[in-house]
Amino acid sequence: MNPKLICAGLLGETAGTVSINNTMKINRLLAALIVATGLGFAADIAKIEPSAAAALIADGKAVLVDVREPAEWAETGVVAVATLLAKSDFDGSQTDWKPFLEKNKEQQIILYCRSGNRSGIVAKALAEKGFKVANAGGFKAWAAAGQPVRKIIPQP
Repeated sequence: MNPKLICAGLLGETAGTVSINNTMKINRLLAALIVATGLGFAADIAKIEPSAAAALIADGKAVLVDVREPAEWAETGVVAVATLLAKSDFDGSQTDWKPFLEKNKEQQIILYCRSGNRSGIVAKALAEKGFKVANAGGFKAWAAAGQPVRKIIPQP
């Protein structure tokens, strides 16, 4: 079914007689629907500030996971209390992820990456499996908030 035909019908026109002005309205309506749908999915995952996340971790109520890749860990360092579990492993065999998830199934899992995008993707997948998750966004926010960080020495 053609969404433009549906929208044309809503505007009281037929597909062959849709005016240019109404075509623009239809395109704006479709774009708004696409954006709203995407925002609805993103809204499902709680976002958390570094200071609030650090308090939960210190109280033993949550664990922190850095989902970036090893080269990124080595380049920028990581949050001192973070468990390092690459998104590539999550997307693949989950060699490191499976034991971590089994051990921490009752904990809230707070994830971060460089910008919050990859951590949001992993958080959504974990939430769908019943885990309690939050997205802490990007590493830079943690460092800027004065949270302790550590260097990672790359392994050959």
